[in-house]
This record gives sequence, structure tokens and C-alpha cells, in this order.
Amino acid sequence: MKKDQAPLPLKIMRWIFPKLEVIAPWLAHRFFIKIFFSPLHYPRPEKEKKAEDFAQRFTVTAAGKKVQGYVWGEGRPVLVIHGWAGRATQFRRFVKPLLAAGFQVVGFDAPAHGHSEGKKTNLEEFDESIRAVCAHVGEPWAVIAHSFGGAAALFSASRGVPIHRLVMIASPSVGDEIINGFLKAVHGTAPTHKFFKNYIRETTGKPFEEFTGEHFITQLKGPLDLLLVYDEEDKEVPMLHARALLQRYPSAMLIRTKGLGHTRILRDDHVIAACVTFVRNGTSQG
Repeated sequence: MKKDQAPLPLKIMRWIFPKLEVIAPWLAHRFFIKIFFSPLHYPRPEKEKKAEDFAQRFTVTAAGKKVQGYVWGEGRPVLVIHGWAGRATQFRRFVKPLLAAGFQVVGFDAPAHGHSEGKKTNLEEFDESIRAVCAHVGEPWAVIAHSFGGAAALFSASRGVPIHRLVMIASPSVGDEIINGFLKAVHGTAPTHKFFKNYIRETTGKPFEEFTGEHFITQLKGPLDLLLVYDEEDKEVPMLHARALLQRYPSAMLIRTKGLGHTRILRDDHVIAACVTFVRNGTSQG
């Protein structure tokens, strides 16, 4: 039996949350809102620490918070954007291949992630961070984003940030499935799903679906070279998310992998080589 690698706070939430839904559903619903916008922190492996030491560091301010940035090498900047509960150094295996191809690698820990300030964050703060980092290092030649970072990149592009070449790796795009993913993590149920969607509509005036990659990709301000990389055995972000993006943006390229899951895909040599090739050559679209 595979050992549960989840951090202790998540294990505790998984035990408490279903009971709270039964005993005090109103409290469970409020707790879910907090969970949804408060990323967990996972231990940083030693190899990521070494990649961090190899970088030049900088800080920018976004959403009133200090955001930690990293630069590796020189050349045309390639911006890497981590996912929810992630870190810039999760792209450590991309650094040397991109440097060898003549690019500079730029990353940042989003608010409430890594070494950046904050306890909770949201899509708007990711967008503000992307803008602040781009203002600091210049317009990116390309963006490589993992998971939630891919949705954030599309959000920024739909708001006019000059992103012309984008790699989305295991990025969620379908609204109901995104909420279901969070619910699954804490063993939540359908009533909480319904409450959360109503909460988003009441507080923002928009349905949750308008805060997803599936929507952002229809709002782009210009042509985009887009590569999608998804694993057939990813339990967190299954292939249906890739299919939803392709349906709305048929010119995108898709690479399907198998057996890499949601995070090991960032350490696969074949995936990294394909991403570097795409960054260098694009699709000649538009």
C-alpha cells in the first residue's frame, strides 16, 4: 500500500472536514473558502535548494506583498510559472537545457508560496506578480507554466500581458473539475461545491467558470503559440482539461505522456526537451 505523502495539515483537514460538513455545514463551507485560497507549503527538496543557490535573486512587490524572484543565466527571458502550492525551483531541471539553448530563465514564488510573503492568494495576485516580474526583467520570449500557473498565464494574456508563446503543463481548465479537485483533497461533498460556486458569483458578480483557463483562452488579445503537455495518468488534472482547451483553441499542439502523473512530468527529460524545442521554434502560427 502506497504511503500517504500529504503534509500533516492536509491529513488533519481530511479527517475533520467530512465530519464538519455533517455537524456544522455552514462552518465547513466557510472553512472550504479558506482552504481554497490558502496554499499548503511542501518541503523543498535539497536539489531545489541547490538550484535556488545557483540563481540571482530579486524582489518585486505585487498585491502589496514582497515576491521572491530568480534569474538563471543570460539571453532572451523564458518565464516559468509554478502551480498552486508550488515553487519556482520545481523547474530546476529546465534551467540547464534552456541556458544551453541560449535563453535566460526567470521564475518567481507567487504570493503565499515559497519565500514570498502572504498566507493566502488568488488569480489576481498571480497576475499582478507576472506583471511585476515582466516589468523587472522585460517581455518574456516564452512562458512555461505548470498546473495553476498555466491558468494564471492565460489570465494574464487575456488581460493584455504580452505572452506570445506558452507551454501549459498539466494545467486545470474546467471549472467544476477544479472545485472537485479541491473537494477530493479534503474529502468534501456536493453541497460544499454548490455553496462555493454561489459564493464566487455573489462576491464577484461572475460565475466561477469565468475564472478558468477554458474561459480565458477565448479572451486572448492576440495570436498565441500554445503547447499543451498532459499525462494520461494524472489523477489531479486528467486529460479532459486538455481536451477542453483544444476544443476552444484547435491550433494548440498537444503532447500526451503516460505514467508521469502531475509533478514528475516536470522532471522528465523527454518533456523538457520537447518544451525547449517548442520555446526555440514555436508552431509558426499566425
